[in-house]
Amino acid sequence: MTVHEERIARARAEIERHELDALVVAPSPDLVYLTGYDPIPFERPTLLVLRPGADPVLLVPELERPLAAASSMGERLELVAWRDGSDPYGAAASILGESARIAVVDRLWASHLLGLQEALPGASFTAGSPLMGRLRAVKDTQELEALRRAGRAADETFRQIVELSFQGRSEEDVADDLANLLVRNGHLRAEFTIVASGPNSASPHHDPGGRTILPRDAVVMDFGGELGGYYSDTTRTVVVVEPPEGFEPAYEVVREAQAAAVDAVRPGIETQDLDRIARSTIEGAGYGDRFIHRTGHGIGLEVHEPPYLVEGDHTILAPGMTFSVEPGVYLEGRFGIRIEDIVVVTEDGVERLNRSTRDLRVVG
Repeated sequence: MTVHEERIARARAEIERHELDALVVAPSPDLVYLTGYDPIPFERPTLLVLRPGADPVLLVPELERPLAAASSMGERLELVAWRDGSDPYGAAASILGESARIAVVDRLWASHLLGLQEALPGASFTAGSPLMGRLRAVKDTQELEALRRAGRAADETFRQIVELSFQGRSEEDVADDLANLLVRNGHLRAEFTIVASGPNSASPHHDPGGRTILPRDAVVMDFGGELGGYYSDTTRTVVVVEPPEGFEPAYEVVREAQAAAVDAVRPGIETQDLDRIARSTIEGAGYGDRFIHRTGHGIGLEVHEPPYLVEGDHTILAPGMTFSVEPGVYLEGRFGIRIEDIVVVTEDGVERLNRSTRDLRVVG
């Protein structure tokens, strides 16, 4: 059994466990995970239909049938093609038959969902994310090795970027350096390069701009990219020449909060527990209202995917789960601080996939 056949088998078991009749998967990381087929999402629907006790069926536009047939799972899927001018939703309804409870993945276009609802007026539709999130959250050996490679490449990028000059250059310039280094160190492409300096560092998702980086600026760098189909994502905060006033004690609080949450990772606890641990450290130091986002997110075929380290997420950690741990403190008009590593749950604890220093680095 190939890796994709095994994943489809597990998906079908999850469909049954959730008491569903079918799962409909559109072009997305979910489709890549299940089949290895990665078509561009268009107005012409491509739909994978999975049902308990039935062979998987891939509904494709006729003009894309050769691409689907040539994919890694092309010979193992029943391909049903539809031609322009015909009704793809009627074709999907014929495949789904008497299915009354149908889950759909998050990336299904609204227009396609509306078409399915019209073609299947007696069916109920629900989100497939609880099902697919559970499947994709636990990575296999090959996935973990891809994430390790991505993490090492991101670490090397950080090692190299802090050897370059920051003072007197723009955020955009440093962001360009980060992007180039990510590719030079093995990434297919840079997915994001946040460089936020001085007061801009208090905006967690700041878009790098033309601001000149000055002495005594804090600089938050959050960057990552794709390597082997999987993503890196790390954040480090540095200071230029010397720290701004009040920065060092706040940095130590964030470092301690991140370390406490990482050290607590182990099978059997809930993801929200890690958020509580990081948050309690920051709250205890008086910065609670300045920690304005969740503690982390899953990562794999997407930069952000389940599970999420946030209050109300009851996902129970299991070996092979991978996610970020990234507490932060943001003081508007002054500076921001974030430290982020990707970690994997092991049989008895945790493995960091980012090893670059978390000690405060001073750059020129």
